Amino acid sequence: MKTIDLRSDTVTQPTEKMRQAMANAIVGDDVYQDDPTVIELEQLAAKLVGKEAALFVPSGTMGNQLCLMTHTKRGDEIVTGANNHIVIHEVGSVAVLSQANLRTISHPDDFILPSDFKKAIRSNDIHEPQTTVLSMENALSNGKVMPLSLMKENYDIAKKHHINVHLDGARLFNAATYLKCDPKEITQYTDSVMFCLSKGLCAPVGSMIAGSREFIERARKNRKLLGGGMRQAGILAAAGIIALNEMTLRLEEDHQNALYLANELQKTGLFSVKLEDIHINMVFFDVIDPSFDFKAFEEYLLKHNVKINPNYNGYRFVTHYWITREDIDTLITLIKNYAKN
Repeated sequence: MKTIDLRSDTVTQPTEKMRQAMANAIVGDDVYQDDPTVIELEQLAAKLVGKEAALFVPSGTMGNQLCLMTHTKRGDEIVTGANNHIVIHEVGSVAVLSQANLRTISHPDDFILPSDFKKAIRSNDIHEPQTTVLSMENALSNGKVMPLSLMKENYDIAKKHHINVHLDGARLFNAATYLKCDPKEITQYTDSVMFCLSKGLCAPVGSMIAGSREFIERARKNRKLLGGGMRQAGILAAAGIIALNEMTLRLEEDHQNALYLANELQKTGLFSVKLEDIHINMVFFDVIDPSFDFKAFEEYLLKHNVKINPNYNGYRFVTHYWITREDIDTLITLIKNYAKN
């Protein structure tokens, strides 16, 4: 029986076409920069986001940290959102790897407002660290998408103050799908960008960073420093090429499935769903009944081959390539049956 896995879009597995491409990939030694499939992927990635060059990295966390390492020197300060991935989910690696400070901005939607960004920029006072990077996130970890107008305003302020702008674009193509724009319209307001080939794009491993040619060459050396230099990486890059050429074009289906799921969850009467927050493929919702047994609910679904994350601060279900409309209907039927017992 099929397992319906709603924990995240990180659980996606490669498509059959990806598996065939990986099996037949022409490879070389990427540390010597002679793996033709990696080179093809990097050129494609740079072109898609309007940058001079790109670099294949093992993970999104490494990609973000490489960019921040390459932008900063020890003691510099990075301005970012209080709930952004680099703050919450990357194990404090900015402190360990870059030895830089994080100055965080709070906002109900996790957006970084230009007025707040201005206030966060340090002065030239001898007592203060130097603000050298603004790190934004789009799409956000809360499932929302930051408007292009905010990105532009923040970017303009950063350039006026000689501050580099990095974008954690793990779900960049989801954001572009929601905004109905070319990804380059988002990344034009950045000096560097990281985006994942996994998650909704289904590649099994890897992310990309992109920026100027000079920036990427410095980042390549930092990648080696972190142990991220890979050898016959073309086997992985082959799936990444399909992810960028094909899987980016079908993300609207995941978004529509998320909306469908949200509305069906709302109809059960058990949950309060944040319908207005559904910009991409993530559905956030809370339980209405304070006596609801979260553990029993999760165990019941798992018994019926549905995987969800435990409830800590509300539930999050994530749609992706391997979740169909029929899977959602199956889930809703299971939930209704659970409510009857």
